[in-house]
Amino acid sequence: MSFDPLSAALSLGEAAINRIWPDETKRAEEMRKLKELEQKGDLAQLNAHVSLMLKQAEINLADANSSSKFQSWWRPAVGWVGVVSLFCMYVPKAIVMTYIWSYQAFTVLERWDGTVNLMLPNFPNLGATDMIALIGSLLGVAAMRSHDKVKGVQSKK
Repeated sequence: MSFDPLSAALSLGEAAINRIWPDETKRAEEMRKLKELEQKGDLAQLNAHVSLMLKQAEINLADANSSSKFQSWWRPAVGWVGVVSLFCMYVPKAIVMTYIWSYQAFTVLERWDGTVNLMLPNFPNLGATDMIALIGSLLGVAAMRSHDKVKGVQSKK
């Protein structure tokens, strides 16, 4: 059996993609790029692509394991800034829009004479579907980490 460098690079690339990108869509996009490179047969470009992915994984690991709080906490800080921003945007929006809708509905009810069909205004779209999608994707990542913990996979050494 002969050693095929292309197959070895492809299997290394697939392993790196599966490890680096937990998001299914991003992983599928990177796998598509890898398959395109495989079809072209450009070993140098494939090796460069795999090498770049592995170096990024090393950088991510070095960031996470750094003793500097500024360097190792930037990802959680981005998460908390996102949470605070969403809270500051969606909660006031929901309160204001619900208040306006309630005011309009009570105004319609006060003026209703009981003879004509009652037409209340539609409740406003508060963007709940956006929030559910965002939280679901974040919890999906959290669920994957919980699965790793159950299986005994350590994130930090």
